[in-house]
Amino acid sequence: MLLQLRRWTSLDVADIRKQFPLLEGDIKFPNFFQKEQFFSSVFRISSPGLQLWTHYDVMDNFLIQVTGKKRVVLFSPRDAPYLYLSGTKSQVLNIDNPDLARYPLFTKARRYECALEAGDILFIPALWFHNVISEEFGVGVNVFWKHLPSECYDKTDTYGNKDPTAASRAAQILDRALKTLAELPEEYRDFYARRMVLHIQDKAYSKNFE
Repeated sequence: MLLQLRRWTSLDVADIRKQFPLLEGDIKFPNFFQKEQFFSSVFRISSPGLQLWTHYDVMDNFLIQVTGKKRVVLFSPRDAPYLYLSGTKSQVLNIDNPDLARYPLFTKARRYECALEAGDILFIPALWFHNVISEEFGVGVNVFWKHLPSECYDKTDTYGNKDPTAASRAAQILDRALKTLAELPEEYRDFYARRMVLHIQDKAYSKNFE
């Protein structure tokens, strides 16, 4: 059974109705999720104390608590500069007692906290960071859906956490630009890297890209 579950999670987009057909009659999704907006439904069984590290997803989703209790802490996408990101997740593992010597900016991040009990549903918007701790044994379901046109998403994404293709391309372009700057002496590299940061801030935060 374990090997079968691994095969599903590694190759197929999660759909609780297909992978756990005995539960299909207990789950009814609104018609909205039957159309092309629907991406996945993930069946989650959590033991007490299980923690899901602070991360973001690129799609909107509902976290549905069927049984048990969870604590969820969220951070706005605007607080990304304070979360010490590595890919889609934060390097700050202990958000209740962070190592401020290593992560001094973390104190600037504003946290939103809630408790989910059986029957509760939490809407987690795309790009919002969330950290989830199971306070007791529980069962839950995540439902993810596409709120951007389908062509914006990576077609190889089976988990719903790969950045949109345009964002991935932009990151690759930036990496190439930084490698090009490496050809310059240190003082020039530092100067032009700072100019690039200012240019990005000026353009990216304006209402319209030019």
